Amino acid sequence: MTSATPSPPGALTAELAEPRPATAPHTTSGTTPAAGLPPRAFLVLIAVCTAVTAANIYVAAPLLPLIAKDFGSTPSGVAWIASVAQFGYAAGLLFFAPLGDRVNRRRLVAALSLATTAALVLGAMASGTTVLAAAVLIASTATVVPQLLVPLVAERAPADRRASHVAAVIAGLFTGVVAARVLGGLAGQAFGWRWVFLGAAALTAVLGLASAAALPKETRRRTGPLFGGLAQLPAVVRSSPELRRACIRQGGMYGAWSALWTSLALLLTNEGDGYGMTTGAAGLFGLFGLAASVVAPIAGGFVDRFGAAKVVASAYSLAAVSVPLFWLGGERLWALCAAAVLVHAALVASHVANQTLALTTTSTPAVANTAYVVAGFAGGALASALAGTAFAHWDWSGVCAVAAGCLAVGWGATSLRIRK
Repeated sequence: MTSATPSPPGALTAELAEPRPATAPHTTSGTTPAAGLPPRAFLVLIAVCTAVTAANIYVAAPLLPLIAKDFGSTPSGVAWIASVAQFGYAAGLLFFAPLGDRVNRRRLVAALSLATTAALVLGAMASGTTVLAAAVLIASTATVVPQLLVPLVAERAPADRRASHVAAVIAGLFTGVVAARVLGGLAGQAFGWRWVFLGAAALTAVLGLASAAALPKETRRRTGPLFGGLAQLPAVVRSSPELRRACIRQGGMYGAWSALWTSLALLLTNEGDGYGMTTGAAGLFGLFGLAASVVAPIAGGFVDRFGAAKVVASAYSLAAVSVPLFWLGGERLWALCAAAVLVHAALVASHVANQTLALTTTSTPAVANTAYVVAGFAGGALASALAGTAFAHWDWSGVCAVAAGCLAVGWGATSLRIRK
């Protein structure tokens, strides 16, 4: 276990500028430091950029009632647009995220940011659901910038503070998700959904290009096909037991969180067996997700000090406690609030630990990170689908059972621990 001894500022700058041999990609590359930014300012910029780009995946979800009204439809009639974003993000992860090991990331981040900006502007000008869905698909496919930045931060962080640096970026990601769900809905109500899309486009352009300019300069010569990283995925996963465990563990954890969180609005707005809240009040419940942003840096410090395995075990324990509280929350609001805090804390602690592990166990961190994120996304998507069916047949108790099952599978399939 490595002690968490802080590095002096000069040493940190040098270490951020040089890729780690243990995680150096299979390409010939050269790097120079970021464009004059101190390490802390560089991390803040990357975290804010991550927040904005991650929010783009969910920008349409809280605006669906307004979109439906504008297009003369019903919220259920346009709900599929939010699902399009999930499919787009999955495609972007598979095709673009592995490129971080093979191409110049400054150019890639700039290109993807501009593509996302253009798609969001197109969405704001859409005259029907088909054009809007196409714009959302393109924007969510191109908005994989966070998964290009996290491996870079991990490569250049000091070994004894790597998880803390990764945690800073993850905190930005979860803040963006919360902002999209809460602030997006409020801004849409005040200014209209089209202005929310335009605002997201402006922020994406400014922060995406600023982050690209601040990234270390790289000169890379590919040794294979451009999308060779995608073909590498199966071999990379097979060769690393630690990566496989991280993928399965996070798939189970993200599945439990998705089952509960995507179904929560049904419980909160249900007039019969639920709480009968308005859509706006139910959306504000998403503020509990800010617990993730607070926990991320703490979890990063714990990973650096105690190792990833212990942090993941603790996170699973928190999640296991949250499930019966969620079940009790079907009738007791205080239990629902407590469970929401616990499950977000568990999710982000597990994510920081597992992603740090995934990024440091192979020589192709971008490919390994793609496998890890796709595994978590797949677990969440599957659990969300199961939770919807469970709620229809067994109400809130069925959703809690799905969450408990995800945790059981995620931990049970990885019961052999890795000692760090």
